[in-house]
Amino acid sequence: MNATSAIVTDSITLAPTTPDLFDEAFTAVTQPCPWPKAYGGDMVAQALAAAMRTVRDGKQAHAMHSLFMRPVDIGREVRYEVEALRDGRGYGTRQVRGIQNGKAVYACLVNFAAGAPGGSFQVTMPDVPAPETLPTSQASLAGRSGGTMTPESHAYWSHGRGFDMRHVEGPVYLEVEGGRKPHQALWVRPYDPLRTVAGLTEEQRDLAALAYVCDYTILEPALRVLGLAWADEGLVTASLDHAMWFHRPVPLDGWLLYAQEAVSVENGRGTGAGRFFTPDGVLVASVVQEGMIRAAEAPVSQGASS
Repeated sequence: MNATSAIVTDSITLAPTTPDLFDEAFTAVTQPCPWPKAYGGDMVAQALAAAMRTVRDGKQAHAMHSLFMRPVDIGREVRYEVEALRDGRGYGTRQVRGIQNGKAVYACLVNFAAGAPGGSFQVTMPDVPAPETLPTSQASLAGRSGGTMTPESHAYWSHGRGFDMRHVEGPVYLEVEGGRKPHQALWVRPYDPLRTVAGLTEEQRDLAALAYVCDYTILEPALRVLGLAWADEGLVTASLDHAMWFHRPVPLDGWLLYAQEAVSVENGRGTGAGRFFTPDGVLVASVVQEGMIRAAEAPVSQGASS
């Protein structure tokens, strides 16, 4: 498996098809991963791409709210039906429903804005080491084994997800490196320049790629506070719902800092929040996601340090 961003642009390459339910429809194929079911970022990015392809008046996506309803098969088509709920002068709204095997598996609302002059403010980016000083996922996993990690998942975590990901505190693949803290940060960038995607502008492609990568690690702060690693025996996770706001467009051609924190862990669910920053501190996007977290034995939460 080569380190390439092609998995990302392959995911968001859609085929128009005749709609059955709403105004327009597209199909897309979920990408390979070493788990029983497809990666949740596939659906988020594909649905966003489908919604953007139906907005033809120049408005840009600024908010997205999703629900994951059923597991999705890997390597098979998902049909995305798009309903144009509103096309106003300043804002527009799309509803997208993902369907596989005749059942609804995913649903979202995407809002679009024309933009208007006004004030500007953003939170400050945390002070962290530069990505060049941090080990790659491949280096972190080199020569290591344990837990439920297979050769396939080792390769996937090392270089199979389309993005170079470098944890500031250390990853949580085999053990919780960096301590049971309710926050973490990692640098992400595509392994190579993102390819052209039919039907999307470069800016739209980059938004969809950002939506694709955001789901990989957003639950890791919740795993940290529980003392759980991805390869722990009996650990099962699943995305439940997701929200994302696109604040400022930037080309996805270099490093972004993804600063994350655990908001809550309760009743078998964890909620994480994240923010993407450019290296010079510009806030690009914000994410909140809730996911199911089931462990072989219920972990005991500690009073996590900050």
